[in-house]
Amino acid sequence: MRKAARRGEPVCCYDCIVCSKGEISNETDASNCFSCPYDQWPNEKQSACILKSVDFLSYEEVLGSVLTVITACLSLITGFILCIFIKYRETPIVKANNRELSYLILTSLFFCFLSPLIFIGQPKILTCLLQQIGFGIIFSLCVSGILAKTITVVIAFKATKPDSNLRNYVGPRTPYYIVIVSLIGQVCICIVWLAKYPSFPDQNINIEEGKMILVCNEGSQIMFYCMLGYLGLLACVSFVVAFLARTLPDSFNEAKFISFSMIVFLSVWLSFIPAYLSTTGKYMVAVEIFAIIASGVGIIICIFFPKCYIILLRPHLNTKEQLMGNKSSKKI
Repeated sequence: MRKAARRGEPVCCYDCIVCSKGEISNETDASNCFSCPYDQWPNEKQSACILKSVDFLSYEEVLGSVLTVITACLSLITGFILCIFIKYRETPIVKANNRELSYLILTSLFFCFLSPLIFIGQPKILTCLLQQIGFGIIFSLCVSGILAKTITVVIAFKATKPDSNLRNYVGPRTPYYIVIVSLIGQVCICIVWLAKYPSFPDQNINIEEGKMILVCNEGSQIMFYCMLGYLGLLACVSFVVAFLARTLPDSFNEAKFISFSMIVFLSVWLSFIPAYLSTTGKYMVAVEIFAIIASGVGIIICIFFPKCYIILLRPHLNTKEQLMGNKSSKKI
């Protein structure tokens, strides 16, 4: 407590008033209370400062453990699917859908599912720098691969017309040019972000009383949303191209699966923004991890599960005749 003089009475007359929130007094007849350092908090009696408890999304707590197990399992599943595609690389369904791009997309998804592990644990300089940058570049590589796959399908079909100028773009190099060009934009955004406004470990003492929340400060909210915006742009272009190509013959009808995957991807990240803005501390980190996991799962289920189903459980459908829409094969 502190002394508060009574109005109109002698100086020796005073009241004892409890110190304000966040202040202490440990002296007899103290006239003023004083604030605790930023990393400390008053005890129950407000007579001493004690260290605030440190809080962050750790591997030891239930939420962190569950997210770690989920990301590890999804990474193993993605690695298993990649092994299936490599093992059955000479089968028609793998060859018809540009197996090299499939390898690229699956590899990037494997690292996408591992990227949440950087978000869990006590924030440090290196992990803060890698969190958003790593996630943005890896996911951009994945979506760029999907975009290249979709455009390649359209080029391969349209180039069959005698007067088509797209014949000049048919070849194994075209998809990789598309991936590189698409990825360059995100890399440039991330380089500017790192150079001008790098992320750094931060201590938030205003979220919860008596707790010091350790988080990674993005450095620039604008750059963070630029990164997400570019990722959304790639997904939108992929969806539009795939949607326009959905009526192509059955052998090239992977565009339908890509359309569904991009709808899921865009829905997840559009829902992520309001959820991200309405949460704080470690729950904000958990929301972003959930968005990464959900969007990755959407791509895996929509694009790769149907192919794995045919490869493993319906091998009689994995024939050139079936892919080319042979009527006798369809009756089977």
